[in-house]
This record gives sequence, structure tokens and C-alpha cells, in this order.
Amino acid sequence: MIGDIIQGVKLGSITVDGLDSTDVLLSLVVNIRIDAVILGGASFAGFNVIDAQKLNRELDVPIIVYSGTEPNSNSVLAALKVNFSDWEERWTLIEHLGKIYSAVTKAGYPPIYYEIVGESPSWAEEILSTSATLTRIPEPVRVAGLIARGLSRSV
Repeated sequence: MIGDIIQGVKLGSITVDGLDSTDVLLSLVVNIRIDAVILGGASFAGFNVIDAQKLNRELDVPIIVYSGTEPNSNSVLAALKVNFSDWEERWTLIEHLGKIYSAVTKAGYPPIYYEIVGESPSWAEEILSTSATLTRIPEPVRVAGLIARGLSRSV
């Protein structure tokens, strides 16, 4: 997206609870000029945890991980330990996101939460605020969610 305008849509498929989300995302953005990546969470398709550090290194752009609710690290860690033999690898990816910040992106709305890799929290807050045009959700994340729900087999 550039501003509020959708420039294109690319689709990829990842494994439920796999570890392929980072590579799939990288394959989708080949030869596309991007200034930042805003992700709607740190994991997709269950616990397919994204490697934001790798994305930042390979794309050379900041990575913002957005959440509408405050992440509960203790619950995530407990779930990983119970369900995955490779929980340490997945947890390391989450830990490398760094500190969780909060910001109010639209007056009168509850705060959003985010982590940032490759840029300052104030930069990320500005991007999140300016991209939250209709709701407190950054427009690229909101649009991606609408598309994903429309394509989901579980609807």
C-alpha cells in the first residue's frame, strides 16, 4: 500500500505451526520496493513464528509487529513449552522482537501494542498513527485481515 491505496496483493501459503512464514514472506516481496513491513502479530497459522530480525536484515527496512491487545509473553511461553519440542527456537524469535510498546493511534480508542526492529519506537508510533486511517488498526493490517478472512476455508 502507498498511503490508503492498495497497490497490489500477493498471496502465499504457510504451514500450520511450521517455521516457514519468514521465507514465504521474503519470497512474496522480491522485486517490490517497500519502506517498512507492518505485521499483524508475531506468529501466523498457529505458532508459525516470524523471524523479524531476518526480515530486517534481508529487506533492509524496519519491521513493526502490531497487536490490538497486549501480548502475554508468559502465556505464549507456556503454550510453546507444552506444544513444541523446538519451543526454544520459536521463543528466541519472539524474544528478539524486543520491548513491547503501546500507543494511542486514534483519539478515543484503546491503545495498540507493537514491537519494532530496525528503527526507533517513535518512528514506529508515527507510522502506526498515520496508517490508522479508519480505525486504530494500521490500514495495511486491516486490509490484509479482510483479504485473509475472505480467503479462509474456516469461515
